[in-house]
Amino acid sequence: MTGKHTESEIDSQPDLWRRAARDGAGAVAAALPRPGERVAVVGCGTSWFIAQSYAALREGAGLGETDAFAASEFPSERRYDRVLALTRSGTTTEVLDLLDRTDLPTVAITADPSTPVMTAADEVIVLDYADERSVVQTRFATSQLALLRAHLGEDLGAAIADAEQALADPLPEAALTADQFTFLGRGWTVGLAHEAALKMREAATAWTESYPAMEHRHGPIAITGPGRVTWMFGEPPSGLAAQVAGVGGTMIASSLDPLADLVRVQRLALHLSRQAGHDPDTPRNLTRSVILS
Repeated sequence: MTGKHTESEIDSQPDLWRRAARDGAGAVAAALPRPGERVAVVGCGTSWFIAQSYAALREGAGLGETDAFAASEFPSERRYDRVLALTRSGTTTEVLDLLDRTDLPTVAITADPSTPVMTAADEVIVLDYADERSVVQTRFATSQLALLRAHLGEDLGAAIADAEQALADPLPEAALTADQFTFLGRGWTVGLAHEAALKMREAATAWTESYPAMEHRHGPIAITGPGRVTWMFGEPPSGLAAQVAGVGGTMIASSLDPLADLVRVQRLALHLSRQAGHDPDTPRNLTRSVILS
């Protein structure tokens, strides 16, 4: 069966989040940003979107100004107390180039302890237990965010229970037959919306878009209609669900923790990938890491 690695990696997430939450609150806490520090979080692809979510959570918790950047767009003239680099592979060219050229204190989170990031960053946190065989990232990204949320002082117990529910419940019927998806978020879930859209593009080559929820009215709603889904991470803004329904679209929202709701999108991407005859373990045009000459 295609996507067998992706499927097993998706299913393993609740147990990995438990371990990552313990690490974030204990073993690796000293390497992560301290309260009051001005922090830049960088990554590429999925890691950039997880960086966006963490930055919003950390700043929202009052722990210090926190910005997220694609590694290639990091503003080197700005001063930060710490740069946190997220890189599953430990080999991504833009991340390694940034770590090499900056004189700021750096810490990286990676899955592979045998890669160049181990010496490129001042400190490294290795989540090798969350590494993946699939090209499409699922469990490493979410375990990384679980670790960071725990380090911010969150209790992940409810989120983990929600992830188990997200794995067990049937997928929304409207999503199984939709021909277009728009993912929306607010605050820290904007990053999750972007990651959900990326997952669907990578695995299923689906037509997906993603925006901050309040921006949906400012143009994107023009593509909403019958057979099209608007998927909201968290509580939709007042009146938005009615507007989506009013133009014939379907709004999907859930009371699950938004990170657990992302697990549902991962499952959907896997299902649609298989339905289309693709293999999300090795999606077309993609590799595990972008390494430039």
